[in-house]
Amino acid sequence: MELPARVVEKLESLPNRPGCYLFRARERDDGAPGEVLYVGKAKSLRSRVRSYFQEGSSDARFFVPLLRRAIGDLETLVAASEKEAAILENALIKQHQPRWNVKLRDDKEFLSLRVDPQHEWPRLDVVRKPQNDGAHYYGPYHSATAARRSLHLVNKHFQLRTCSDQELGSRSRPCLQHQIKRCPAPCVYEVDRGWYGEQVRAVELFLAGRHDELSRSLKAKMGAAARALEFELAAIYRDQLSAIDALRMEQRVVQTGAAIDVAQDVVGLHREGDLTEIVVLYVRGGRVSETADFSLQAELTDDELVGAFVAQHYAPLAEGGATPPDEILLPCTPEVLDGTAELLSERHAKKVTLLVPVRGPRAHLVAMANDNALHAYQQKRRAGDALAERLEQLRVRLRLPARPRTIECCDISHLGGGDTVGAIVTLVDGEPAPKRYKGFHVKGVADGDDYGAMYEVLARRFKRGKEQAASRGDEDSPAGRVDWELPDLFVVDGGKGQLAVALKAAHDLGMHELPIVALAKEKERAAPSSRRADADGEAKEMVVDRVYLPGQKNAIELREHSASMFFLARARDEAHRFANRTREKLGQRRRLASKADALKGIGPALRKELLRRLGSMKAIEAADDATLLAVPGFGKRHLTALRKVVPSPGGTTTS
Repeated sequence: MELPARVVEKLESLPNRPGCYLFRARERDDGAPGEVLYVGKAKSLRSRVRSYFQEGSSDARFFVPLLRRAIGDLETLVAASEKEAAILENALIKQHQPRWNVKLRDDKEFLSLRVDPQHEWPRLDVVRKPQNDGAHYYGPYHSATAARRSLHLVNKHFQLRTCSDQELGSRSRPCLQHQIKRCPAPCVYEVDRGWYGEQVRAVELFLAGRHDELSRSLKAKMGAAARALEFELAAIYRDQLSAIDALRMEQRVVQTGAAIDVAQDVVGLHREGDLTEIVVLYVRGGRVSETADFSLQAELTDDELVGAFVAQHYAPLAEGGATPPDEILLPCTPEVLDGTAELLSERHAKKVTLLVPVRGPRAHLVAMANDNALHAYQQKRRAGDALAERLEQLRVRLRLPARPRTIECCDISHLGGGDTVGAIVTLVDGEPAPKRYKGFHVKGVADGDDYGAMYEVLARRFKRGKEQAASRGDEDSPAGRVDWELPDLFVVDGGKGQLAVALKAAHDLGMHELPIVALAKEKERAAPSSRRADADGEAKEMVVDRVYLPGQKNAIELREHSASMFFLARARDEAHRFANRTREKLGQRRRLASKADALKGIGPALRKELLRRLGSMKAIEAADDATLLAVPGFGKRHLTALRKVVPSPGGTTTS
């Protein structure tokens, strides 16, 4: 297919300078510019961009063959340097979110540990999102367990306070941490600031992985304390040394000699087709202190994947990025390598070096990271195969048309017939997906009518799922703003009655193909000869789980520890927990509600101002129009809304 004339014209006039390029799709029917398909950076815009359209190109990325058919326009932005090109590319990707660029992780921030050495009495905090506030951040930890373990080790062996600033200023007696010798209690007692500062510096060395330096310092201090007959202080230093030694025993030695003084992150890569696994080895003091792995699916070249990973993983602290070490070792050379290194150095106010070693100890580290990436890929593939097998067992057992990758479960909860709520939870590949949970306040049925409540909840849920399916792709539709996609399997908590209600709710909307089952806990009496009989030989009453299927009179019983029972029971238990939580929140709001909440047309801030000015709801009811209009922010439209609920005490209303 021929390229658009405007693209051909721009290809002829590309500059031989660094910068960024954007490929746009063809114009829409209404004449609006097409979406941005891809954003890239280059040392030389002329040679890089023209290479996409050369005959016999060796570029194997998936979108390159599609480019001639999809491209409608080409935009380029010249940068002064490679570093500026890297900055610009990052900004453009965030702005346009191109579908052909890779996003390596979701929007969550990992845990980091924070120490503010400028505070009067610094403490160690766990934070999700670092800030440029002058504090020192360590991490991020890609496992919450690893972050909590480091925090526990510090709190156990290094005597820093654990209380908040508010508690620090309000305490009149020391807490339990002081009694068990884990805090000097600066909240109450006079504490040597110099000694406390030494503890802070020791914690920072510990978290930075500079264990050799810290061990030498602690040994010297322990010896000095012992010679001064300060044996309790010497014991503290001894315990800190023991903690460091125990941690180092768990870490693998990968380097010796001068290189151990350099903090390194080693990036490893393994890919099979469009499936890629990236592993980072965090090497501190010549030892691997931690590893992290990232999975992605993209048909891009290795250098683009590695370049995108480095730019996103070491994003600014305010965006949840990791603090880069002195060296980052890479398995291949990304575009504008030097510019990316300069960008990271500027972002984090420290010199960062990017290297692609080909021989020597650093090359061995990259080979080790690649091996770990292969291992992580194989582990995840085996886990995926095991999950697929378990879901297939559930499909066969329940006679479903497809593997139930998404399972929803509904439960109704009420308190003595009141505060009735419905809860629907979702499992995706067997794991809870809280972002897709949905809670419903039941209002259209009598208290205690479980069947009526379930019909109302399911009718609302199925209706929105049907609307979303009908308006798929319409972002302005009401159903399009929330994920109401129907699951592969819908489970209701209950027996035949609940199943009949769920089927009626679906069939009334014309949804006859949605797989629906019911999971019920039912009692049965075991025979005296059974192993479940009691010691006197009497039949013992047992509670078993049974599954009711549409069109089948008798339920099927699943083995207690089978894969099928695991998924269904997990969905039911999560629905029960979420339903109770939703009901408790509703009850709490009802109990804490006031008459002021019934003032429709008057916002929370203005209601609060009315109560602050007049003192109570009773005073608001007794106030005349002039008094109400004297409240800042209270206008005639608010007065009109108020008088619909609270009549004027004099029987007149200001017009």
